Amino acid sequence: MNEDYDVIVLGTGLTECILSGIMSVKGKKVLHMDRNSYYGAESASITPLEDLFKRFNLPGKPPESMGKGRDWNVDLIPKFLMANGQLVSMLLITQVTRYLDFKVVEGSFVYKSGKIHKVPSTEGEALASGLMGIFEKRRFKNFLVWTANYDVNNSKTWDGIDPMKSTMSDVYKKYTLGQDVIDFTGHSLALYRTDDYLTKPCIETINRIKLYTESLARYGKSPYLYPLYGLGELPQGFARLSAIYGGTYMLNKPIEEIVMENGKVVGVKSEGEIARCKQLICDPSYFLDKTQKAGQVVRAICILSHPIKDTNSVNSCQIIFPQNQVNRKHDIYVCMISFAHNVAAQGKYIAIASTTVETNDPEKELKPALDMLEPIDQKFVSISDLHEPTDGGSESQIFISRTYDATTHFETTCDDIKDIYKRMTGSDFDFSEMERSKNDIFGDCAE
Repeated sequence: MNEDYDVIVLGTGLTECILSGIMSVKGKKVLHMDRNSYYGAESASITPLEDLFKRFNLPGKPPESMGKGRDWNVDLIPKFLMANGQLVSMLLITQVTRYLDFKVVEGSFVYKSGKIHKVPSTEGEALASGLMGIFEKRRFKNFLVWTANYDVNNSKTWDGIDPMKSTMSDVYKKYTLGQDVIDFTGHSLALYRTDDYLTKPCIETINRIKLYTESLARYGKSPYLYPLYGLGELPQGFARLSAIYGGTYMLNKPIEEIVMENGKVVGVKSEGEIARCKQLICDPSYFLDKTQKAGQVVRAICILSHPIKDTNSVNSCQIIFPQNQVNRKHDIYVCMISFAHNVAAQGKYIAIASTTVETNDPEKELKPALDMLEPIDQKFVSISDLHEPTDGGSESQIFISRTYDATTHFETTCDDIKDIYKRMTGSDFDFSEMERSKNDIFGDCAE
């Protein structure tokens, strides 16, 4: 291990593995280490089921009714991929897709007044939706048509709405949309966690709605994809990419010291040996003194023997509980997957509820979602601190990722990856090559 490297990466979370893969492809000499014996770090998929019981300190073994332990791959952090989103683009440009199989998530739903409704994102669905009255349906349809045609470079498509000067509140007023419609538009289409976006320039929200509708148009059932065998397959795919381009991987490797000289990282000491480097990438757990706490997330992993009610018995879905519908400052999310994705025993479902913590009783904050999931066979509750770096890395050359937030998609994770890449290299991450094979690779995505 006493070698010189361009980049050393600590931790095998998805963020770190993607950056490791990208740097290897760029010709950098990369060493990737993790103190854990498995890939994924805090974003791992746990198998067998017995290990999940141990992780949450539950006594005894899983009941026989839950099937074989090896049939389970349970994500610790639930997220889906937007079919037209940034992570899919990263998978395509690096061709990591060759190591993975995906299924389309079967439904996208929103909670309103105690009931679950399908999220309308086309004109036809809007007209059929029980979320709105007949007059509001027409206004919402006009809003969707305007959004789809909006071109920031063509003022003729603006219809009086300036992309940088008009707020999203201005847009909603123009189309006289009511609070319930605003709730599901902002939180289930644009996928905001709070209402802070209402007072900001509308262009970001328009782009988010376009991303949702374009992702939905790719497969029709929902805008989301999920990998067979769980999210733990993603970091392993990028780890394989890094290895193909010469990256070196070491799991179960204790990190004894980050070696610094004059305030700059020069190496990592492990088991008495020092590997030298020019730059270091790591997750927050390796450098808590260079991070700050930015809140907490509560997650409840729930094993079910039934699909979620009022979802047409789909095998996978997302449900969003907008903050105003549950008297909160942040949304509640539910991701549900099942045996259909090779992550659970036959006939079993995994639903994971999550939200940003606001009180001293985090599990109680998930009550609206947990009530919707009953009866629950087994529940595993965790509370995680959110950390973000306080050191940009320009002097220390240490680049620390952010903790995974409560959102159920990877767009914020990809923003973090692009931010770290720019800080490391001084240039933007280039997506320009990605269009060439998008349909070739995802054209046969499993239904």
